[in-house]
Amino acid sequence: MSLQLPERRDRSGTFHRRLTLLALFGISLITLTGCSSESRGEWERLAMPDPATVEGESTLALWQGAWIAALITGVFVWGLIFYAVVKFRRRSDDEIPVQTRYNLPLEIFYTIFPIIMVVVFFSHTVRVQNVVLDDSPPDNTITVVGQQWTWTFNHPYDNQNVYVSGDGNVIPTLVLPVDETTRFELRTPDVIHDFGVPGFLIKMDVMPGQENHFQVTPKRIGTYAGKCYELCGVYHSRMLFNVEIVSRADYDTYLQGLEDAGDVTDEPILGGAYANEQVGLDPTDAEEADQ
Repeated sequence: MSLQLPERRDRSGTFHRRLTLLALFGISLITLTGCSSESRGEWERLAMPDPATVEGESTLALWQGAWIAALITGVFVWGLIFYAVVKFRRRSDDEIPVQTRYNLPLEIFYTIFPIIMVVVFFSHTVRVQNVVLDDSPPDNTITVVGQQWTWTFNHPYDNQNVYVSGDGNVIPTLVLPVDETTRFELRTPDVIHDFGVPGFLIKMDVMPGQENHFQVTPKRIGTYAGKCYELCGVYHSRMLFNVEIVSRADYDTYLQGLEDAGDVTDEPILGGAYANEQVGLDPTDAEEADQ
């Protein structure tokens, strides 16, 4: 009787472990089914923002494809591990499994297959990069200037330049027409910034002396948030801006409003006027920031 007690306890422990796993699995299913449509969308996009541009759709597809390939590879490898654990576990007779020095077909497989995966990933990455960084003639061009610590957006209009700029107290708004390709010319007079909008699924460095650019095609009207992704100084947290995607008629009305307000110059404003002292900030704070 005493020899059978440990076996009973082991069986009881196994039963309870299986019951716990089933309960956790059931709770997970209930949790997932109770998610909102927005949460389910995040699961489908694997935590990537919902793309608001045509170019962002390609980035999302690459992201999802990479995760799917990684999960398939992981399941295959985990399956082999668990198979080896169960198949070749220690037996009661203590017999040592057959020892194999090498398996040529298997070694060829796990050498060639990773190379094929890398080639496939690389080819898809280059394809998406070509889509995202397409340089075909745009419908609109906006000169974006990042400076410590705000943004200036220059719009060509009526053979001149109209602009909007933020300061320490005002977050500027970038207005874009929907279903039109807009090219961003990125400039800065001081340090490296990084211009990005999460909903666009792209960001790019704004570097002194280097004329970076990219373009996007917004596909739906809406409001989005943008920011600087590069630590650019003590007031980096103020490098925020809003994005409004509007119809072409509303966009023309917006540009006309900037012209009527007198925010007009002959050439794009490339910053620099407040590179060391930003409007809206305490002068002493600006001096400390400059030091």
